[in-house]
Amino acid sequence: MQKILITYGTRPLAQRVANLLKNKFEVLFASSEEVPSFLRNTYPQIPTGVNPTFAHEILKYCLDNQIDFILPLGYSELESLAESKLLFEEYNIQPLVPNLADLPLYFVIENPGSDVPIQVYSKGQSLTDEQSLSLPATGLLLLSDNQEELAIITV
Repeated sequence: MQKILITYGTRPLAQRVANLLKNKFEVLFASSEEVPSFLRNTYPQIPTGVNPTFAHEILKYCLDNQIDFILPLGYSELESLAESKLLFEEYNIQPLVPNLADLPLYFVIENPGSDVPIQVYSKGQSLTDEQSLSLPATGLLLLSDNQEELAIITV
């Protein structure tokens, strides 16, 4: 079973996404937020997305734990991983983020309610079902009602 790492793992959004993915992936979590010491095995500490070493430390963690996909939930993490996408792909790790040039084109929705239908896509293909998009979009996304616009979901 492939592994996926979700950042901001202690947040309700991360747990909701994990429930979407749990049947097809082994889900792991990490967090840049303070985590009590007794939970650090479940939620390892990572640097914040604005930290210059963020991408390299995440890459090391992914390599050490044989992780196939990484889904960042913080916007600064999205930016950092979009900048480093090629580096990760060289090691067969797919950051689930849009291309850096496309990032400003997306609406950003923070912490959507549990009634908002979110989906994880990789190059336009849903990672949880057979749904596909007409665009090669990647990330935790919300499709508009008219199915013509996408929004990135963050914490």
